[in-house]
Amino acid sequence: MTVRAALPLLIAFIATASIGVQQPSAAQPPTSPDLSLAPVRQGPEPIQGGDHGVGKRVADATLTDLAGRPHSLGKLADQNRAVVIAMTSSSCPLSRKYLPTLVELSKQYGDDIAWVIVNPIATDQPDEMQAAAQQFDPDVIYGHDRDGKFAAGIGALTTTDVIVLDRSQTILYHGAIDDQYGFGYSIAAPRHRYLADALSAINQGQNPTVAATKAPGCTLSHDPQASATASDLTYHNRISRITQQHCVGCHRDGGVAPFPLVTFDDVSAHAAMIQQVVQGQTMPPWFAAKSANATDRSLSPWANDCSLAETEKRDLLDWLAGPMPEGDPNDAPQARQFTSDWQIGTPDAIFQFDDPQPVKATGVMPYKYVEVQTDIPEDKWVQAIEVKPGDRSVVHHVLVFAQGAGQKSDERDGFWGIYVPGNSSLIYPDGFAKRLPKQAKLRFQMHYTPNGTETTDRTSIGVVYAKHPPQHEVHVKGIYNDKINIPAGAKNHPEVATLPIPTDARVMGFLPHMHLRGKAARYELIRESETTTLLDIPRYDFNWQLLYRYREPLLLHPGDMIRFTSWYDNSDQNPANPDPTKTVRWGPQTFDEMQLGYVEYYLPGTQPGEANGKSALAGESGGRRDRGTVLFRRLDVNQDGVITKAEVRERMPNEPNAAGPIFDRLDMDSNGELTRSELEKLK
Repeated sequence: MTVRAALPLLIAFIATASIGVQQPSAAQPPTSPDLSLAPVRQGPEPIQGGDHGVGKRVADATLTDLAGRPHSLGKLADQNRAVVIAMTSSSCPLSRKYLPTLVELSKQYGDDIAWVIVNPIATDQPDEMQAAAQQFDPDVIYGHDRDGKFAAGIGALTTTDVIVLDRSQTILYHGAIDDQYGFGYSIAAPRHRYLADALSAINQGQNPTVAATKAPGCTLSHDPQASATASDLTYHNRISRITQQHCVGCHRDGGVAPFPLVTFDDVSAHAAMIQQVVQGQTMPPWFAAKSANATDRSLSPWANDCSLAETEKRDLLDWLAGPMPEGDPNDAPQARQFTSDWQIGTPDAIFQFDDPQPVKATGVMPYKYVEVQTDIPEDKWVQAIEVKPGDRSVVHHVLVFAQGAGQKSDERDGFWGIYVPGNSSLIYPDGFAKRLPKQAKLRFQMHYTPNGTETTDRTSIGVVYAKHPPQHEVHVKGIYNDKINIPAGAKNHPEVATLPIPTDARVMGFLPHMHLRGKAARYELIRESETTTLLDIPRYDFNWQLLYRYREPLLLHPGDMIRFTSWYDNSDQNPANPDPTKTVRWGPQTFDEMQLGYVEYYLPGTQPGEANGKSALAGESGGRRDRGTVLFRRLDVNQDGVITKAEVRERMPNEPNAAGPIFDRLDMDSNGELTRSELEKLK
């Protein structure tokens, strides 16, 4: 038998054997530990900010420092860009460990930021507190909150808790300093500098990426009558903060929403509608289901998750269901600032439609494709991209494709720029960029939605070039099935496409795309015999073409596969269905359909441009996996890079020939081991 002829036999053995399943032995296995018990080692854990006080207003309070001087929280907030309130204790081991870090951070972030160090333990000794206070600069306030009322009033929970306020006494961050110390462990240096990252973001006028964490420390006892926020639920002290965080990005003058929600009058006038869409979970627009093991307070894996936390939803609905008191305007948050110019800063280059595009007053419009020639003389690395519609009121969404000279591309090749309601930009961190080929042609896919008035649109796109060549090139690949066939009248028709992963890759995000019959979508990772849901969208809405961006990119390996499944409602019960009597296939217009799951990713360890501008995952979706790689990973039990007969017998105990004649035929050098290169010859 030849080596190549041995492959079907080995695959057959793999397919029928219980790979990776250990056979029972005569001896009794050891008893498993009780995994329901809380682990001994506990560190900070990022959690949902809205359920941890973030976005709430802290009422004014006074803290007396060790010299007997009173300090008003409201006055400190009014006179500084931010106020950092850090709990500590001279008797708590974790607080003592974190004292040098607090001292260092107070020096590093002292400009226009007030630092308040609070010891809420009644029995801590004055001389020990004085020694701790003397380590800080003189302008840092150190107070002994003997009765714990100050800590309770701001919502502090442990002796390592930190709360950061803005000028309107709104909580911007609530959580741990970093993760260097916790219960049962210490490490040489922190992996995550939560407080420093939050303060850096605030200095740049941005919200912290991680706005809340648990803070392991000595738990504080609070007076149950104490309140962490203003006592009465009013528009100015609570509701305005919720709408500002989750609504006014779209609901404002110049925004994409049909009406503003900026003032008390705006919100109260639309109270019934707000109540309806919040209860129906269609607003704010976020359609990813929580993972099965997530709790209500778990931090979303998606960096751009705009959904309401349970606490925010409860407070908003309670206020809407009641008399809706306006409250004191002095309790209002700082107004969010929106610019009519570019959100990415001044672009290095702007490319605009040559001619205005007409948009009719009523009805629907098919997708329109507009091409813009860039005429750039050389390849450019682009770190930020922003699409700016000429008339936002009629531009629903835009996909932009960058085509090099002589290249053709369409939706299946992956988008280069994107505009969706509420998000017009792609901004990558230092070291990441997209390639813009020389003499590139930008192809805009425009979805116009007439609004009752005939108009024109002249959309443009701005780019910011990377200051240095990037470490990682950002790619986008579409997982698609362009042979979809959706029967007439089908209410829940599935279509499936797959993408084999030929090399290590890190997924940055997903963007599912269907048309008017699209009903639901799901991305899954298939790794050996296990299937894991990555993104589940049980209610897909064509009106919101959302990019779901990971906080931490997902690492994939050769042999993995991403499966993208879409469900369609082609029945007469779908009110958006153009024609339920028609069998629907792939097509570019909204009355056609697509089954297209975009994947945004980069290749670790690969130099940008190595693929000559082509995506390394650019093979056809639905292709066959690298079977040699899959077999090797399954059979290499100890992951030492070679396969022995003992490993084959362990993996395939019921197939003796697999570790006998077939193994010998594959073992080209007869050394009793199979290498990856020996299996690669089977391709």
